[in-house]
Formats: sequence, structure tokens, C-alpha cells
Amino acid sequence: MTPHRADWRTPTAVLVAASIILSLAMGIRHGFGLFLQPVSSELGWGRETFALALAVQNLTWGATQPFAGMIADRFGSARVLATGALLYVVGLVTMSIATSPWLFILTAGVLIGAGQSGVTYSVVSGVLGRTYPPDRHSMVLGVSAAAGSFGQFAMLPATQWMLTHIGWHGTLYGLAAVALLIVPLAAVLVERRQAISHAFQQSVGEAVREAFGHRPYVLLTLGYFVCGFQVVFVGVHLPAYLADHGLPAHVAVTALALVGLFNIIGTYTAGWLGGRIAKRYILSGIYFGRTLVFVLFFFLPLSPLSVYLFAMTLGFLWLSTVPPTNALVGQIFGVRYMAMLTGFTFFSHQVGSFLGAWLGGKLYDTTGSYDVVWYLAMALGIVAGLLNLPIDERAIDRSRAAPAT
Repeated sequence: MTPHRADWRTPTAVLVAASIILSLAMGIRHGFGLFLQPVSSELGWGRETFALALAVQNLTWGATQPFAGMIADRFGSARVLATGALLYVVGLVTMSIATSPWLFILTAGVLIGAGQSGVTYSVVSGVLGRTYPPDRHSMVLGVSAAAGSFGQFAMLPATQWMLTHIGWHGTLYGLAAVALLIVPLAAVLVERRQAISHAFQQSVGEAVREAFGHRPYVLLTLGYFVCGFQVVFVGVHLPAYLADHGLPAHVAVTALALVGLFNIIGTYTAGWLGGRIAKRYILSGIYFGRTLVFVLFFFLPLSPLSVYLFAMTLGFLWLSTVPPTNALVGQIFGVRYMAMLTGFTFFSHQVGSFLGAWLGGKLYDTTGSYDVVWYLAMALGIVAGLLNLPIDERAIDRSRAAPAT
């Protein structure tokens, strides 16, 4: 039954607002790798310090995501989105004035990470899951994820332009102003209490125990760890990797923008396919495909053309894991605790993100190259592809569950 809502707060309006929110939030996030060299150079740090701050950001984002999802499931998503946006703004502003490593980690890492947990996929997936019927979940999640990718494509060139003309301090102020736009958009995602009523009784603790006792959920969550490792390693360290090989900065900016552009196609395609074929096959194909792309990129001669081809093919597979992963959680467990359960899955993603960001900097400072991390990304892709193949996608039978009062 479609929840009652004010006339202007239609499902289409919710989807549009959610998509813009993701576009802004993810567009800002995907530009952080462009700050690595100017920040490290000005402040006299090695790459590990900046990489550790972004690793903490990803870990904080993941660790706070289940709680943000839990609050959104219980009270609705709008307040969580607005609070997350304000934390994002404060983190960006204070990041610009941080001059010591610990303060940089607190601002760029903890504050921004906590803010991202309130304005990204799990919270948005929960409200979309409660707004649209189950047979449309995969598609609308694909649309919203594609919007996040459009933000990356649109905002990366703008971020690089600001870095060139007003420096990294001014750029962070500009990005903070962009993040502030999320607050009024959150009003469109206000959910009435009727929107979170359900046909069965289940406590938060019971939902968590049910999920972590369910083998398909555990496999899905373990596979998502690899997604985080791969995309954050590339997103944070690709600009520096290309600079180390003598390629100009605009090649890295163009490459990351191409990743965002082609991910629009990839995430939409994954969402569309999710309503037609088994989602486990989509996920396995994505992970195996990424491994092949990494192998070709690493072992073939490096040139602007090879970088752009790498970006386009990887972009198609970049965040296309999001629609089938989140749709699977809703398909198996229902939408009552969808934001929370996708939050736990996302925490695994962010543990991988932490390692992808930090190990990239740590191993570079230790060995003088990124080679070991590329090999890890390839090996983990094969593991994730194998983990997703045996997932059972059937919904849990709750025919005997007690009706909600």
C-alpha cells in the first residue's frame, strides 16, 4: 500500500530529491583524491597522513552508517539527512583550517565520515524502499545510484578548477556551500508514521541476529568489503599514481570524471538487470570484470589513451554493485529495517575502503610504488566474484510472524 503523503511529496518527487542529494554528496566525496598532492605538499606530510585521514573517513562513515540507518528506519530519513549534511559542512570547513595531522584526521576523517553516513546510499535506499513497491526497488535504486555517479562526473572538473584558481582552502569552502544545499532537499523525504508500518513484529536486535545468522547476507557483506577496497584505492591514489608516471594532472581529472560518467550507465544498467536476472550473477560479473580491467591496466603500457579506456570500463563497473546489493537486502529481509541492514553491509564496504585508502599510502611510502596494492585489488576481485555466486536470493518466510499492532 502506498503511504499517504502530501500531494507534492509524490514518489517521483522523493526519487528526484534523493537523486540530487546523492549527486551532491557523492560528487563532493569523489573529489578528495585531488587534494592529496596539494595538501601534502603545503603541509609537508607524506602521502600516508592524507591517506590515513581518508581511510578514517571511510571507516567512520561505515561504523556510523548502521546507526544512521536505524534512526532513519525508526523515525524517517529527513532528519538524518539534514543532520548528516550539517556535519558534512562543518567537516569541510574545519578541514580547511587543520594544520596538524591529528586535527586533519578529526575533520577530514571523523566529521566528514559521520556526515556522509547520513546523506548517502543506505539512508536514501531505506526511504526509496518504503516509497516504491518491491518490484520497482532495483530500478529506482539504480536511478538514484546513477545520480550519485553523475555528481562525480559533474563536480570533479569543478573541483579541479577551484583547486587551480582559489587553492585547496577556498575549494573546501566552496564544497561546504554545495553540501549545505542538501538540507532543504531533505524536506522532500519527510516520512509520515504510516510509511513505516509493517505486517510483522520484529525488534532491532531480532533483525540484526536474523541477518547475521543468514548465510547469503554474510556472503553479500563479505563481498562488499572488496568493492570498498577497490574503488577507494583507485579514487584516492589514481591521481598520484598517474603523476608518478609523468602524466599531467588533467589526465587524472578526466579519468575520474569518465569513471563517474560511465558509472551512470553502469549503475542504471545494474538496476535494470536486477529486475530481470539473478542479482548474484550481476555482482559476480562486476567483480570478475573489475579484476580483468585492473590486470589490463596494470600490465599494458601506460598512456593517456590507456588511462581513459581504463576509466571508462572501470566506470561501468564502479558503483554498479550498489543497486543489486541494496535490493538484495530488501528482497531477502523486507524494507522494515532496510536502511539499518544495508548500513551493516556498507560498514564492511567501508572497512575495505579504509584499507584501500590507508594501505595505498602506507605501502607507497614503504616500497616507493603502488604495485602491491594493485595485486591485492586483483586477487580480492576474484574472491568477491566467487563469494557472490552461491547467494540464495529467496525472501525469508514470515508467514507465521505475529502481525504488527
